[in-house]
Amino acid sequence: MDVESRDEMSGLERSNHTAFIDDNILYVWGGYQVVAGNDVVLPSDEIWLCNLDSGAWERREITGDLPSQLSGFCGSYVNNTLYIFAGCDPIGYTNDLFSVDLTEPCYTWKRVTDARGTTPSPRNKHSCWVHRDRLIYFGGYGCKTIGEVRNTSSSSFVVEETSWTVIGNTLFRCWGWNNEVSVFDTHTATWSVPETQGPAPAPRGCHASALLGNKGFISGGLETEELDLFCLDLETWTWTQFDLPPSCVPLGRSMHTLTPTSDHTLFLFGGLGTDGNPLSKSRPQSDAWQFDTLKGEWTERTHPHSDKPRLWHTACQGKDNDVVVFGGSRNFSILVDSVAVLRSPWQHHCKDVLIFQTQPYSLSRLCEDFIGKHAELIGEQLNWLPPRLRKRVDKRFAFFSANKPMLTA
Repeated sequence: MDVESRDEMSGLERSNHTAFIDDNILYVWGGYQVVAGNDVVLPSDEIWLCNLDSGAWERREITGDLPSQLSGFCGSYVNNTLYIFAGCDPIGYTNDLFSVDLTEPCYTWKRVTDARGTTPSPRNKHSCWVHRDRLIYFGGYGCKTIGEVRNTSSSSFVVEETSWTVIGNTLFRCWGWNNEVSVFDTHTATWSVPETQGPAPAPRGCHASALLGNKGFISGGLETEELDLFCLDLETWTWTQFDLPPSCVPLGRSMHTLTPTSDHTLFLFGGLGTDGNPLSKSRPQSDAWQFDTLKGEWTERTHPHSDKPRLWHTACQGKDNDVVVFGGSRNFSILVDSVAVLRSPWQHHCKDVLIFQTQPYSLSRLCEDFIGKHAELIGEQLNWLPPRLRKRVDKRFAFFSANKPMLTA
């Protein structure tokens, strides 16, 4: 395994990517950077791996039927396989589904072409829950044909724009936000649309989602003024909304993350405020919150990263229920005037790995981290440790001694 140099890791800076953790390895794929004021989509023929014990990064190649320069896609990881669905490519919106088996010696992209059922319409800015080996997609912004719009409830698809475009052999006419729920069964390669009940969230995109047990949660997003919170029971397909006083709810936002930290708590971090600016500690409310689903309460969390606002980042549940945040933008903003809504031309994309501790650490981890930070105080006594423990301590020493600005705990 080759460890990449700092120069070779310049491609790590990114936003709007996908990430997941398996066996304390952080996998990162896709996204974009801004170079000379222009968006540059990052290569789809590579995936980055970070060992969260040692902090070492590795780049691996992916061959096969590569996705085309995608942005706004949705990535999901199930049964050692990464799935990428929809997004925007150089031609326009797409509803293609790709997969790559990460247990193979050589990673190879495959386009899913034999799926049964009706594939959801092209879209981006959507989200996904992974439940019982199913990919359950929600929301997003995209296009539909006139016929599709006529057969869709007005509460499920809000038309924002009408214009002609051709994708493949299909002529699309209407563009807008949706709140549709679509299911892909990875075992049978079958698409289906469950019939949901209850008060569904309004159509949206750029929201945050998370899974706790058999329930999928949706929070915030574009087209929403306040930070609402909905829950979908993935067995009964019933929506419920948490009815909370506005004074007890964090500021409204989009491009944020929601991460499970126990069987009943969710961790909210970052995002773009409704005023078009990133949320940070300097604002009236902190950008880090915990929601207790049993009590129905938000609690503001203090953390060591209040000087690092983030949006379009990823946040994964790590070891000891840590929240592992990677990448994102720290100064993306939206400029609004009476004529137009414009994105600011300056953006700084990050390659930081931020670790948020959400519960007390075990004595074993506290000792390993202490030795890793102060190995010089112990010296030759490290050789007295059993081989397996010594290996773990060596990784923690490498993590802390590297002093890389991209890794902060």
